[in-house]
Amino acid sequence: QVQLVESGGGSVQAGGSLRLSCAVSVSIFSFNATGWHRQDPGQEREFVASITSGGFTNYADSVKGRFTVSRDNAKNMVYLQMNSLKSEDTAVYYCAADRVYGPTLSERYWGQGTQVTVSS
Repeated sequence: QVQLVESGGGSVQAGGSLRLSCAVSVSIFSFNATGWHRQDPGQEREFVASITSGGFTNYADSVKGRFTVSRDNAKNMVYLQMNSLKSEDTAVYYCAADRVYGPTLSERYWGQGTQVTVSS
């Protein structure tokens, strides 16, 4: 059974840094991509960053240059290093893992989320 467990959230002042971790219960090689999304109350969940099994990364424009996504294949861990945090980064951050079976068939697994609060 696939489980994703996030940790590392918390409260920080604007300009500070946090590192989120996501522990995956199965080999992350079984996923085409892993990454992070975030959601504010009353808002839709939005994409933050992802990394493919080949190591290619993708970022939302709002976090480019400040956030870095990485993975440790040996430990089945995914990370999100967040620097120069802004108040608008405040949200619940979710780890996600995708399996793609074909052009129109894919499966996404979610973690339970971890709260990040940035005070100005």
